[in-house]
Amino acid sequence: MRRMNTSSPATPTLGTELTWRGIVLGILITLVFTAANVYFGLKAGLTFATSIPAAVIAMALLRKAKGNSIGETNIVQTIASSAGTLSSIIFVLPGLVMIGWWTGFPYWLSASLCALGGVLGVMYSIPLRRALVTNSPLPYPEGVACAEVLKVGHASDSGEGSRQGLIAIVMGAVVSAAFSVVVATQLFAANLAQYFRLPGSDRNGAGPATGYDLNFSFALLAVGHLVGLWVGIAILVGACIGWLGGVPMLTQGVDGAAEAVALFAWSKKVRFIGAGCIAVAAIWTLLKLAKPVVTGLRSAAQSARVRKAGQADTLPRTERDIPIGTVGLVTLACMLPIGFMLAQFAGSAGLGEQLGLLVVGGVAYVALMSFFVAAVCGYMAGLIGSSNSPLSGVGILVVIGVALLLALVVKPLLPGVSGQALVAYALFVTAVVLAVATISNDNLQDLKTGQLVDATPWRQQVALIIGVVAGAAVIPPVLDLLNQAYGFAGAPGADAKKALAAPQAALISALAKGVIQGDLAWDLIGIGAGIGAACVVIDELLKRSTAGKAHLAPLAVGLGIYLPLNSTLTIVVGAVAGWLFERAAERRRNAESTKQLGVLMASGLIVGESLLGVILAAVVVFSGNGAPLALVGESFATTGQVLGFAAFAGLGVGLYRWLLKR
Repeated sequence: MRRMNTSSPATPTLGTELTWRGIVLGILITLVFTAANVYFGLKAGLTFATSIPAAVIAMALLRKAKGNSIGETNIVQTIASSAGTLSSIIFVLPGLVMIGWWTGFPYWLSASLCALGGVLGVMYSIPLRRALVTNSPLPYPEGVACAEVLKVGHASDSGEGSRQGLIAIVMGAVVSAAFSVVVATQLFAANLAQYFRLPGSDRNGAGPATGYDLNFSFALLAVGHLVGLWVGIAILVGACIGWLGGVPMLTQGVDGAAEAVALFAWSKKVRFIGAGCIAVAAIWTLLKLAKPVVTGLRSAAQSARVRKAGQADTLPRTERDIPIGTVGLVTLACMLPIGFMLAQFAGSAGLGEQLGLLVVGGVAYVALMSFFVAAVCGYMAGLIGSSNSPLSGVGILVVIGVALLLALVVKPLLPGVSGQALVAYALFVTAVVLAVATISNDNLQDLKTGQLVDATPWRQQVALIIGVVAGAAVIPPVLDLLNQAYGFAGAPGADAKKALAAPQAALISALAKGVIQGDLAWDLIGIGAGIGAACVVIDELLKRSTAGKAHLAPLAVGLGIYLPLNSTLTIVVGAVAGWLFERAAERRRNAESTKQLGVLMASGLIVGESLLGVILAAVVVFSGNGAPLALVGESFATTGQVLGFAAFAGLGVGLYRWLLKR
């Protein structure tokens, strides 16, 4: 997310924060955006932050309501922001379907997992607030941007600005949704792809294979706009490492169709290189966090002592969190049902012989690992934004950790046929930890927004718990709907042509299998770790030599290696397009306002395509037709590619020109 100009108008009067009207509106927005994010995450491997579009929608709907204030709107966006992060549970849960353990998503088990993990995430982020928000130089790009939107929207002369922001969101949503409808008719192709052999065949006559795949997705284009040029460059570097380095090297001399050979090499080997790169990026972040986390815990303990001394009123309102004693009690209250769920899962998986060890060890792992990953994700959210924080990289570390413990400690005590059950158990534990990480990642971003608008931290923390529960209620049925409509790549019986990629879930499942079954490609992960270490060094050197203007995010490089090309290339195009748009905007009189409209339009592009995807999934399920809107057949494919590319490029340029004129 691009950072907004901090020279904003004075913060309007806070007003009433927690209101029934704001809570209801926040829940409604959460339900819609959660559904959109689940679909988009399964398709592209990325989720989008929802704070800014939620804030704009709330301001537009409540602008003339009696008693509306910046405090109330801030609560709405805080509740709705959970949609952008709790839905990241899709990076793990579909893995249970992919390995054939589940055929669907049990509602109460899945919803409880999301809700309990999310509430734990809120609790864990509270002692981190002082370390990573109040006393931290981290930029929090999305938190700052959202605060700017709130300040401008609630300024005395902001009526037109708020209206223009809503128009930008609606225009983006309409264009992306309409384009997706035409793609569904197959008059426009969904992508432009080609796989081929490079020169340099060996004695077998088969040269190295590679290819390209440009997805005509306005949502992916918008993601590129939001993450910025340097993250886009890092993703491109990763894609080049994978598809101009790894895939050609691994396909030299391998017979077969170029597409099949290249995709097999990428999915079965090169992606593990990306996993190693992402793991190193996450570990590096954790090492950098040790000192600020300890400082934050000391500050939280000091605040608790002030409260116990009966001097809570001496604390500024903007420094009042949910009391640390309450945090401890809620944490314990969450651990008990989590232990029950782990026991139920292990028992139903046939692991009852070691039930006590699995439950006690699982709860301890969740408690300790969750805090570490909460700190990692919170730091990364502050550094590069919630949309870019290393949730998938953290998931990789978590699943490798739990799988190693199961393989070394539990597996020798069980019959040899229990391997698949242990893989499923590892994924279930990882899902709980990831739910904690996602919300910690989001809560700190929201608390930064609150700090900038003088909000009360404990009220925001209560609001996020409400959003977590609302989001948890809608995730399982949406997952079931998408599973029935499309399926997940690699799952038993899934149609490879229409299955959702769910790249993180596929990779995390493969890692769990590899560790527990003892056949993980550690050499490839080691190569990725080396690449990640090199990226860390290059990133630090770039930051120092350019005063922080240039960087090479190791996480983004890793994502570029293991995300599919039909995600990465369009994101790179969007990053370049966004950079060109902002350069043009800087020549306008109202440069920052124009840039802000670009952020809002990008959010609309993501929401429109994602919601349309969920609606189309419902149509597929209820009609029983895999392509219910198709008007033409495969013979139209070449023409569809030409029309799709022309329309995608034309509409993209047209939208940016329209924004510059506004």
